[in-house]
Amino acid sequence: MADETAHEPGAWEYRARGGIIRKMIPGEVLAAVPAARQAAEAEGRRLRFDFLDDEAVLKLLRLRHIDEAQLTSAGKKAGYPLALVLMGLFVYWGGYVQHWESSENQKLFYAGAGAVVGLFVLYFVVTLIRQWGNRARQKVRARAAAYRKIAHIAAEGGAEVPAFYPHYGPYTFAANFHPDADELELPERNRF
Repeated sequence: MADETAHEPGAWEYRARGGIIRKMIPGEVLAAVPAARQAAEAEGRRLRFDFLDDEAVLKLLRLRHIDEAQLTSAGKKAGYPLALVLMGLFVYWGGYVQHWESSENQKLFYAGAGAVVGLFVLYFVVTLIRQWGNRARQKVRARAAAYRKIAHIAAEGGAEVPAFYPHYGPYTFAANFHPDADELELPERNRF
């Protein structure tokens, strides 16, 4: 069995959770279920997007994957150093400061450690807010969440839709629609 994450997505394919390449379900399959068509039209008016336009949906799915990858990368870049520093401070406190330093030096250690942890936590929060709070990316997330809902309605109505399609979880936060936000474009390498 070939590694599904090793090649670039082909025509009508996108990367789903875990980087696995999946085939997009055509809009006509979703539209064949009346409840899904109604949901697509209602959500389309609300979110200013045509959920039955295959090219637009493919672009949306690819943008959603890029957004998720960037969120994960930002979390790792901020979280891993924070975890290492916290572990180092705890080990140093447990192995040295707690037992062999005077109470004055312990207070200096606590103040310094608190400042370092505070700076790392501030960096972590600012990084995540910058990622989650981007209005154009929130717009993509809102549309992706609506598309997921439409696909699930179609599947429940008997359409030939694979389980878990479109193979990513719902956005429970930071998926607000901002009509005035810019439309994101795919980077050149992700257009196909």
